[in-house]
Amino acid sequence: MKSSTHYIGSSSSAQALRELVANMANSNATVLITGESGTGKELVARMLHEQSNRCGGNFVPINCAAIPKDLLESELFGHRKGAFTGAVADRIGRFELAHGGTIFLDEIGDMSLDMQVKLLRVLQERCVDPIGGSRQVQVDVRVVAATHRDLETEISAGRFREDLYYRLNVLPLATPALRERHEDIPELLNFFSKKMVTFGKQPIRFNSDFLHALNKYSWPGNVRELSNLVDRFSTLYAGQELDLRAIPPTLLPKGLIGAQTELQAIAPLLAKMEVTPPPEVLQELQEIQNQPEPEDNEIESIIMLAQGMPHLPPEGVSLKERMAQIERSIIEQALERNSGNVSRTAKLLNLQRTTLIEKINKYELRTA
Repeated sequence: MKSSTHYIGSSSSAQALRELVANMANSNATVLITGESGTGKELVARMLHEQSNRCGGNFVPINCAAIPKDLLESELFGHRKGAFTGAVADRIGRFELAHGGTIFLDEIGDMSLDMQVKLLRVLQERCVDPIGGSRQVQVDVRVVAATHRDLETEISAGRFREDLYYRLNVLPLATPALRERHEDIPELLNFFSKKMVTFGKQPIRFNSDFLHALNKYSWPGNVRELSNLVDRFSTLYAGQELDLRAIPPTLLPKGLIGAQTELQAIAPLLAKMEVTPPPEVLQELQEIQNQPEPEDNEIESIIMLAQGMPHLPPEGVSLKERMAQIERSIIEQALERNSGNVSRTAKLLNLQRTTLIEKINKYELRTA
């Protein structure tokens, strides 16, 4: 079966990782994938499964950090009806669901010590004990684990069992950070721009200055951050060519705001507007067009407005009020694009959901 999951990139590190995956795929040995958050560890685990002779079985992922430790045992090993309060029926655990296939234990470094002991026993004996069950269940699974933590440091700190580490780390595989393969950034931008294209529109494009800034950016959130950024711009600026100078700073990662400031200082004025400005700027432009012909000293203000950067009047402005207006407008637009859905809006604006709710209440905006 041909793999439908791809690790994007032509860099030497991307090619080396794909070769390692191909070499490891048909082994039944346990794989431990390490790497920073957002580097594609689950994608690599899926590639291992899809290229293996187990591809006809299930690929069953579970995030060990996302499930409370008192529920994790039931999720992994299952339970029998009546085993505890709320167990109204038998439940098959993830290991049984993965029988004949692959189980992916994500964020294994966050598993509690008592669960580590139980997992070690499963790896040794290849059988599970459902909670409340009277017999063991044999399982035939390929185990792939992943973590962003340094497990050797966790062992020294007493938070991870050394014997479990050696049981998991049979075939080690490390996913490189995006800053270590900058040459893959244009290819990744092109891939996600096409993947997230708005129906009836062309993919977004980045002009040369913007692309240069993205290549120099350190990407602390790795490929996940890049994907989210393309998703955000594809929603707000569908089908357009993006100029870094015209993007509101609130829509940019902090590390790109400095690059934007430098670019605006070098080339502060645009010959034409490549990116659709926010509605409040369009309104200001319309009002200016309805006024008498401007004096020479007003020309700069108009061009600045066309870039989404209001000119500072002689009498000054309240920066706090102006920033609040811009923030309110962007949140309002994002909510409208997502039909008032708070979770999708928070993802679009790269905000925590609770932070967005606070701002929605502050500006008295309506949600779904």
